[in-house]
Amino acid sequence: MTSTVDVTTLSDLLRRAAKAEILPRFRRLGSGDVRVKTEATDLVTEADEQAERMMKAEVAKRWPDAVFIGEESVAADPALLGKLHGADLAIVVDPVDGTFNFASGIPAFGVMASVVSKGETVAGIIYDPMGDDWVMAEKGGGAWLRRPEGEAERLSVAAPVALEQMVGMASTGYLPKEKRPEILANLAKVRFLVNYRCAAHEYRTFASGHVHYLMYNKLMPWDHLAGTLICQEAGAHAARFDGTAYLPHHVGGGLLIAPDRASWELLRREVFTV
Repeated sequence: MTSTVDVTTLSDLLRRAAKAEILPRFRRLGSGDVRVKTEATDLVTEADEQAERMMKAEVAKRWPDAVFIGEESVAADPALLGKLHGADLAIVVDPVDGTFNFASGIPAFGVMASVVSKGETVAGIIYDPMGDDWVMAEKGGGAWLRRPEGEAERLSVAAPVALEQMVGMASTGYLPKEKRPEILANLAKVRFLVNYRCAAHEYRTFASGHVHYLMYNKLMPWDHLAGTLICQEAGAHAARFDGTAYLPHHVGGGLLIAPDRASWELLRREVFTV
């Protein structure tokens, strides 16, 4: 389904951009290299902008018919996001996911890309610059951990467990204010709630079978398309809060991911009562 985009080439591009524009700036950002976008925790750095600029130029050369949707490109031109819906082919990138961590010197950030064909996510890639490996999937082909030397390991989600034994991640900061106290109280029903402030690493952790749920409310495509496909290809049940499929043009409606449908329904009923 991704015959027009070679996923190996795209994954290598993420790695090259990280090595050229992101890693040299890690823990070396100057005072003018970090800027606030919408609030103190929503940042953009020179690494974000330069890495995206490099990826955009390479995508234009290799896949000139693809619509390029980048987080920083959309920040500069919000109308660009509307081109994703209905595009025959689009490549969506997040040059530095976890920018707050990156700017704080915390080594938990990633580079993500997804391929969207006629309204459907058909490939997803999450590259970890610190570990120098990828978690990736093509629709129907399973989810894989791949390393530069060529080694590949198939990924599977965790086995279902009882609610009180569940460990997972939930981004509660974007929940409706009137529902947040209720959901935070409900989270006492699970074993642990953690948050890496980096969707890239949260999706990697879930797809590798280490946790039992992920929950997000704000759904920007560069944050969630790649990870959701990877988790589904690893065996997960993923849906918006109303039970419908999460599609590339959705930016709201919430997203809940669990090892199977029964776990999803249990979490939706007992915890995430949005």
